[in-house]
Amino acid sequence: MNIRFLKYLAIFTGPAIGYISLTQLGWWTWALPIYAFLFIPFVELFAKGSDENMSEAEEELTKNDRLYDYLLYLQVPIQYIFMVIFLFSITESGLTLFEYGGRVLTFGIACVSLGINVGHELGHRAKPYERFLAKALLLSTLYMHFIIEHNRGHHKRVGTDEDPASAKYGEVIYVFMARSVIFGYISAWKLEAARLKAKGFSFWSWRNEMIRFQLIQAALLALIYYGFGLLGMLSFTIAAIYGFLMLETINYVEHYGLRRKKDNAGNYEKILPAHSWNSNHYIGRIMLFEISRHSDHHYKASRKYQTLRHFDEACQMPTGYPGMILLALFPPIWFFVMHRHIAKLQALHT
Repeated sequence: MNIRFLKYLAIFTGPAIGYISLTQLGWWTWALPIYAFLFIPFVELFAKGSDENMSEAEEELTKNDRLYDYLLYLQVPIQYIFMVIFLFSITESGLTLFEYGGRVLTFGIACVSLGINVGHELGHRAKPYERFLAKALLLSTLYMHFIIEHNRGHHKRVGTDEDPASAKYGEVIYVFMARSVIFGYISAWKLEAARLKAKGFSFWSWRNEMIRFQLIQAALLALIYYGFGLLGMLSFTIAAIYGFLMLETINYVEHYGLRRKKDNAGNYEKILPAHSWNSNHYIGRIMLFEISRHSDHHYKASRKYQTLRHFDEACQMPTGYPGMILLALFPPIWFFVMHRHIAKLQALHT
């Protein structure tokens, strides 16, 4: 049996606790938010990360092990089952505002951790059916354009002022969120227009994925409205918005204050591990399909999640992703911690 694979089964604790949040009342409706944003960050404050990498032989075996792929594929039906349970639960009569908030937040967490995070991993794959699954997951959080902007935009422009998803030093997260959401969406339209023009196709055609994405998302909202009414549709939309705002918070954390240098000709240096913040904290790595080893992901985007590596030259976060997300939401504390952390890293490299 593949022992390494077994650790990723911990991912199922999220949907299991989320099911409790969506089917119970009172404080239980907040079980998943408490687990994700209190319990895990607390544990990671005291748990050291591991900078261990696989040997080349281990990496080759792991890379070709389909169990890791099947685990990703399984998240698609889980997310949609979760969506249906959420829609029934949120339209249940007699819910208090407190319980309503817990359930919306619960599905919002599913949107970012399953819908966008797993959609992100599958969106980097080359097989058409994997990219289809990626789009299906992104649909569940109304962020289908992410597969265009992230793959063709962010990965080329990361660490530059031209990239909406790379936060500037001193930029408040709430300003960044608005900038990244708006200009990332505009960028996706521009990238798709450029692709069609290069192939000699009209912008106003069915080949334009951005047009298809808007129609598909509108159809999903109409279907939810038909089945669950205005409350169901609005609740789903709020949860989806929360999901992609959490994605933008992760973007903020991943690249805050890091910039690639320009040469005299105005060309940016090659993307290196030092241009992304990295976290080796174990729980966050497992629960988020290793996305916290973000330096290697940007260094070589085609690497599968189970083979992502630690680099000594990568900038290391003070704690894991869940804790960093919470920290980012409080700008004065974020700046106090991160600016001192950045200063220490710069001192080590001078």
